[in-house]
Amino acid sequence: MAEDDGEERSHEPTDKRKQDAIEEGRVLTSKEAMVFAGFAMATGMVMAAVGLMPQAVALWRGYLRLDRAALLQDQIVARSLSAFWEILIVAVVAGLPLALAALAIQWGTGGLHFSPKAMGFKADKLNPLTGLGRMVSANALVELIKSVLKVVLLGAVALMVLRGYLPQMDRLWAVSPVEAAGVLGAALIQLMLALTLVLLVIGAADLLWQWLTLHKQMMMTFQEVKQESKEQNGSPEVKGRLRQLQMEASRRAAKQRKALPDVAKATAVITNPTHFAVAIRYVQGDTRAPVILAMGKGPMAQEIRDRARKHGITMLRSPVLARALYFTGDIGTEIQEGLYSAVAAILAHVYRLDRGEAGDLPDVDLPAELRFNENGRAETPPDAT
Repeated sequence: MAEDDGEERSHEPTDKRKQDAIEEGRVLTSKEAMVFAGFAMATGMVMAAVGLMPQAVALWRGYLRLDRAALLQDQIVARSLSAFWEILIVAVVAGLPLALAALAIQWGTGGLHFSPKAMGFKADKLNPLTGLGRMVSANALVELIKSVLKVVLLGAVALMVLRGYLPQMDRLWAVSPVEAAGVLGAALIQLMLALTLVLLVIGAADLLWQWLTLHKQMMMTFQEVKQESKEQNGSPEVKGRLRQLQMEASRRAAKQRKALPDVAKATAVITNPTHFAVAIRYVQGDTRAPVILAMGKGPMAQEIRDRARKHGITMLRSPVLARALYFTGDIGTEIQEGLYSAVAAILAHVYRLDRGEAGDLPDVDLPAELRFNENGRAETPPDAT
């Protein structure tokens, strides 16, 4: 691995790296931030419900007041069941907002993601040596220090808040239960507000720490970036070859467009009839062999046919010869020597037509190496096995 080689992780993580981390369950998350969110929600709920504390005290007093001894057992069972259901309802009603608060914090930081990979079975989790290594790792030490500091800080803040209520708490035995509930409620709210502020600081610090840790883990070495680019886009050699082919195709298309006006000078246009069109010119004494003036495929072939029709140039349908001229020739050059006989027969037919003589288009017979399909691949001879 790259980190084993000591290579520096100096490159920002790519989108693929981030997506892979999400699939593996490695997203930004902070337990302390979730604790703050849940505790802050609980504080808000307590503040909203503090006005109900006298009624709650009266309710529980009713549960604890028993009538005649003969009915003692029945009353205990009935009231215990009633208290159990009320506690259960309160727990469910209070637990749902707490869970939603924790989910909201996670959604706002690292997002909510379902990661089957993270939930999958891993054999190394059963290895006691691996587990022991995690227990004595640097991260475990950091977590231990954080936990100790958190307990000390929260304990100190709680002690400071409660010290201010000690005189009132000393007199609780002398006041009514409702008054005692009011004092305890005020102390509880002050305590929870103070602890919420402390947890806010702890959560923010832990969230920053977790972000820095995750970002450091996500950073990539140059070799990792290079390997990922190779996997996604292919090797540099293949990419270079593709760019070369694209440039050649672009130059070829530009050359074909530039040659379109020369169609007017052609002796004949040989077509596929729809996919290919090649305009050739031969004037005895001017050139040693017929010359390709223009050629094209698809829309370019259609443009050549339109111009030939406009200028009254003879068009002849010969798919085999049209493909052979297209794939073996180039604009402005003489045709391949192996096509001399076939092109000569075609031109002779054109000359006869120009003189007003009737006649069928001659059959074109080409060598196997000059027979191509529409993709430019050599066709297999009919008698090939």
